[in-house]
Amino acid sequence: MSKRRRKFTSEQKFQIVIEAIKGERQISEIAAQYQVHPNQISNWKKQFLKREQLF
Repeated sequence: MSKRRRKFTSEQKFQIVIEAIKGERQISEIAAQYQVHPNQISNWKKQFLKREQLF
């Protein structure tokens, strides 16, 4: 059986990205908390900083 993909709302992505930008914790720690791959958080962060849509 395969895993089902999780879908994050724009608000959830925004919250995760803001935590990553603050730099109080490492991206790997944030990723573990939200059960997201660290690369995904980095991608969302890049998109946010370029002012692209996150959804």
